[in-house]
Amino acid sequence: MAWWKAWVEQEGVTVKGSSHFNPDPDAETLYKAMKGIGTNEQAITDVLTRRSNMQRQQIAKSFKAQFGKDLTETLKSELSGKFERLIVALMYPPYRYEAKELHDAMKGLGTKEGVIIEILASRTKTQLREIMKAYEEDYGSSLEEDIQADTSGYLERILVCLLQGSRDDVSGFVDPGLALQDAQDLYAAGEKIRGTDEMKFITILCTRSATHLLRVFEEYKKIANKSIEDSIKSETHGSLEEAMLTVVKCTRNLHSYFAERLYYAMKGAGTRDGTLIRNIVSRSEIDLNLIKCQFKKMYGQTLSSMIVGDTSGDYKNALLSLVGSDP
Repeated sequence: MAWWKAWVEQEGVTVKGSSHFNPDPDAETLYKAMKGIGTNEQAITDVLTRRSNMQRQQIAKSFKAQFGKDLTETLKSELSGKFERLIVALMYPPYRYEAKELHDAMKGLGTKEGVIIEILASRTKTQLREIMKAYEEDYGSSLEEDIQADTSGYLERILVCLLQGSRDDVSGFVDPGLALQDAQDLYAAGEKIRGTDEMKFITILCTRSATHLLRVFEEYKKIANKSIEDSIKSETHGSLEEAMLTVVKCTRNLHSYFAERLYYAMKGAGTRDGTLIRNIVSRSEIDLNLIKCQFKKMYGQTLSSMIVGDTSGDYKNALLSLVGSDP
């Protein structure tokens, strides 16, 4: 399933929220869970992982009205570690959360390019616009300018190009002549010459629609006798390679891309909790069910079983509650 269709699929949603919703008792449950000595983490998990984001915003309003405290700040003061990070992530409205993840990826020393690439390459034009708006409202600066200040060279160019959201064409119209021309241009810009014309790759990957690109990749394979992925790997390296490959992966199958992100967040020693939390939280109300099915197909195990093997305690329970039952 390609990415431009992925955000409208109801069956993909793992967190649907409560059908008989009333924010007041939920707010009271949370207040009681955090009152006095000790915290009832399970009660917090039961409420917040089983409500939709819109419902969580209403619970926060009710919490402030009833108890005169900010819910997110109270959660931060009562919880700690990865569990806190996950619960706080659930409290952000979706676009503000992604804006925060981008901001965190750029602040301080070093830039987490992987986070910026993941978000920019996998979101639609409408989503990117909302993220840019939220970013400016929350941080008082332009996302595009911050990315330019924080990255350089061809990586900066591909990220700025992706931010424009020009790949979004839902019409599905493909001009076979142009697709062939693009494939020939890509071949001429890489495999055919010594060195690489990176800008040609960037322009085609970032401005053509997904349906068009799929046709380009087919034509490319016929001309070059190798996949576009193999050419990108041999022609580029580092973050630029990662960015180009991510665009290709999201074009071919968005759910496979996220399944892979989740798998490698847990595979091997240590867990990349930032990636795990961000992808589960941000896809839970979009297409996490479809990502779970893809995960099982690709890795022969379920997403939940890998979470059980890789995490523990309240953090594990909250993740499992968000992921829902096995496919």
